[in-house]
Amino acid sequence: MRTASRFVIVIIFLGLVLGGIFGYKFYQFGQMEKQLSQPQPPAQISATDAITEKWKPTIKAVGSIEAINGIEVANEVPGVIESISFESGDTVSKGDVLVRLDADVDKAALRTSRAELELAQQEFRRVSDLLPKRAISQSQYDEAKANFDVAKAGVNEAEAQLNKKVIRAPFDGTLGIRMVDQGEYIATGTPIVEINMLDPIYVDYTLSEKYLPQIARGYPVSVTVAAVPDQTFEGEISAINTSVNPETRTVRVRATLDNEGKLLKPGMFATIQTGEPRDNEVVTLPRTAISYNTYGDFVFVVENNDNDELVVKRRTVVTGDTRDGRVAIVSGLKEGETVVSKALLRLRAGQRVEVTETVGEAQEASE
Repeated sequence: MRTASRFVIVIIFLGLVLGGIFGYKFYQFGQMEKQLSQPQPPAQISATDAITEKWKPTIKAVGSIEAINGIEVANEVPGVIESISFESGDTVSKGDVLVRLDADVDKAALRTSRAELELAQQEFRRVSDLLPKRAISQSQYDEAKANFDVAKAGVNEAEAQLNKKVIRAPFDGTLGIRMVDQGEYIATGTPIVEINMLDPIYVDYTLSEKYLPQIARGYPVSVTVAAVPDQTFEGEISAINTSVNPETRTVRVRATLDNEGKLLKPGMFATIQTGEPRDNEVVTLPRTAISYNTYGDFVFVVENNDNDELVVKRRTVVTGDTRDGRVAIVSGLKEGETVVSKALLRLRAGQRVEVTETVGEAQEASE
């Protein structure tokens, strides 16, 4: 009897505990349902309007900076360097002496040739005076003239050989690092110094063949390089290759740029924007108003619902070029439509919103 009473007490106690737990959970669910049934306050957002701007159509590409003239100066004849007349990095003009090779042997050969020329000239003068008097034959006159001509050619050859011992700048330009030393023996074709003409300068790049109808000589280009990220170099297309590469289906394009400050150097990697003379009207938004997604870019458009409340709706857009923090909208949005300008991740489609800040074009550009 006592055991049964204890069992009943335990059952009653457990029933009270479980009942209390279930009652508390039921109360919590009721509170949650009550909260969910209450309308949520609108999210505060910053909004902006899609505007129409005039942009020049551009084609983006990458390429390399090339000097208009750029070579490694080398010697045509071997010899020992007698003197060096430049320093690394000098700016030189066409014809400036860079290096002189030892030319004692060539000078002696020139003196010999000149002596032979003088003798041949005197002999030719004598036979020239005797020929009208028929004191010599025509063959003797021809032989004397030939010897005179050979002697003149010998002098010219010796002078040319001597001139090759003086190495000069082939054009106006800026020198690189000197690669030889005074007193060094250099064989034919030894690189002495690099010289490049830097102003103006070329940029070479390739474009797909599909862009051929959109480019022509004289079209403007804008170039940026990593070494000078805050500066844009302007120029124009100066040449378009006459054939398309059959392997890559691309065409080579060359533009000429002003490089007065000589900031651009041959071999630099460049990003090129090729424009057209005309302007296009495009709808644009700030970059922060667009959510870039693998399955398609989208924006949140601010609209009125049936209750005349502001809500956001997700809309897929097709984007184009980006300039100065603004993105061209190819399709999906019209001029004047209002979109959320930033903090898109905290929003969901259909959510009520309240516009607390309207961002203008000037403010977007500064941000």
